[in-house]
Parts: sequence; structure tokens; C-alpha cells
Amino acid sequence: MRHFAVSVVGRDRPGIAAAVSEVLLDHSGNIEDSQMTILRGHFTIMLIVSAPEDVDTERLQSDLAAAGTRLGLEAVVVNEVTEIETSSEPVASHILSVYGADHPGIVHAVTSALADREVNITDLTTRLVGGDGEPLYAMMLEVALPAGLPVEELEKSLADVREREGVELTIRALEQDAL
Repeated sequence: MRHFAVSVVGRDRPGIAAAVSEVLLDHSGNIEDSQMTILRGHFTIMLIVSAPEDVDTERLQSDLAAAGTRLGLEAVVVNEVTEIETSSEPVASHILSVYGADHPGIVHAVTSALADREVNITDLTTRLVGGDGEPLYAMMLEVALPAGLPVEELEKSLADVREREGVELTIRALEQDAL
């Protein structure tokens, strides 16, 4: 099997996921991992797709681009991914919530503090909340703490970010549900 990363961005409207998945199905593609959401009126898709070894990559890209043109999408990108190692993917252990007045630098400050402690981010979502007055910036992260890093030490590392950025930060253990 071959694997591809597929990214799609376009003004939100019904049918984008259906059109993209139809092209993938026509090429015997299987969507293995996906993230799809609306960001400020744009529908975004990130996929990892498996396809047979003999898939015609140029035709796959061409067919996805044609679907993108038909739907008025702004970007359709297909890249082959050669190393898929799902057994080494980190497992999220904690949820980090960040809230504060919106200003540049919040994401960088939080993610840099996590990187300094070797904390792996498995999911990150941000939103501006509230239309009246000053918007509230909300960020939710799922993170995987490295072995040997107590959550209390991470909280101390994040205290500087809390003060410098003027945000509220909370971290709690993620309940591990068996699927």
C-alpha cells in the first residue's frame, strides 16, 4: 500500500467532503486518518489515505484538482507519505486549556514551553469566542507527557507563560477510554 497526505481548503459549503471522498474511492483510496473542520468560514480537510501500489498518482492529483475547481476550492494538495509508523504515535495523557484576551504570541508561548519540556502535542484547537467587546482566545491541547515528567513540574513551567501572556491555563489528566 502507498500512503498520501491530502489537504483541502475552500469556502465552506455542502458537498466538499463528499466530492473529495468520491475521488479517493474512485482510486480505491481508503481514508485512514482525518481531521475536517470549519475555520473562519473555510472548510479544511487533512487526510492520510492509503491506496494500492499501482495507483496512478498523476491521475489522482488531477481528479482531486478537478473536483477542487468544480467546487471553487482554494487549495488541494496531495503528497506521498513514505513513512507511516502508527505504533510509535504518542498517546495523549492530559488536556491543557488556555483562555485569555486575544493577542499575537499565545500559541507560540504555550507550544514553546511544552517543547522545552519534551511534551508532545497530539491535538491543538483554537477559537476566538465572543462577538461583543474584546474577543476571548480559547486553546485546547491534548498532550503526551514524557515518561518521568510529573504534571506538577509542567504546571510550574507553564506559570511563566500564564503571567507573561495574561492567560488562564489548566491541565488535567485525560481519561483513557478503550475503543
